[in-house]
Amino acid sequence: MDGVLLIRKEAEMTSHDVVARLRHILKTKKIGHSGTLDPNATGVLLVLIGRACKVLPFLEDTDKEYIAELELGKQTLGDDIWSEVLAEKEITPIIDLQALLHTFLGKQKQLPPMLSSIKVNGKKLYEYARNKEAVEVPMRDVTFYELEVLDEESMRFRVACSSGTYIRSLCRDVAQASGNLGCMKSLVRTKVGRFSLADCVTLEDVEAGHFSLHSVAEVLAHLPQITYEPMKDIYNGKHVRLDCKEDRAVIMDHLEAVAIYERDHGNVFRCVRGLW
Repeated sequence: MDGVLLIRKEAEMTSHDVVARLRHILKTKKIGHSGTLDPNATGVLLVLIGRACKVLPFLEDTDKEYIAELELGKQTLGDDIWSEVLAEKEITPIIDLQALLHTFLGKQKQLPPMLSSIKVNGKKLYEYARNKEAVEVPMRDVTFYELEVLDEESMRFRVACSSGTYIRSLCRDVAQASGNLGCMKSLVRTKVGRFSLADCVTLEDVEAGHFSLHSVAEVLAHLPQITYEPMKDIYNGKHVRLDCKEDRAVIMDHLEAVAIYERDHGNVFRCVRGLW
């Protein structure tokens, strides 16, 4: 079994829980996921099965879309309502949330939440937090493409952003910019790359056999997909010359993605991952 399964993750499950259950349902061990979702978040989770696991390192730059809710009045350890409250403050009403969100559009420097799996000096941030150890947290480069208020009263908004962006941090920073303390109240991931919630199935659907796998070529649609002759050079992992503007490309054999190539120098590309 090889391909990509699009799961609608439910709340109160880790991404690892989803993978473990799928291993049992599908009776296969070679399963992984792309883009961890917090246990209390729901939405699109890309699950890679069989040979599709080979593309995991090449999905790290896949853009995401979320719907989130902001809660004002308190600061928490993990920048969400489910973690320890560190401070509380009287709320200053936000007059124009859309205008405030607009100031975050484009490239930004973002401070990740302490309750995250980012590693600093070989140790994850949440390990420092749980041990109450101080650590300097490096800022991350993120990009916000779209920020749209969906409901002013509940402070629910849509975010289209680059991979690696923490919406919990965005909620904290939006609150801070308004003179408030704040954190994330809810989160739904609505898109990963070209895939949306409408493309997803539940674990119950999979258990009932009501699902289909997406091809590796589909999940690599963010990369240029080109053909090459003779194909034996690709299967032998040889350096090849490609007419490609991008520095990375997927080599196709008919409709199947068979290798990922990267620019070595000039128009010479080298194989970085065989997918057969």
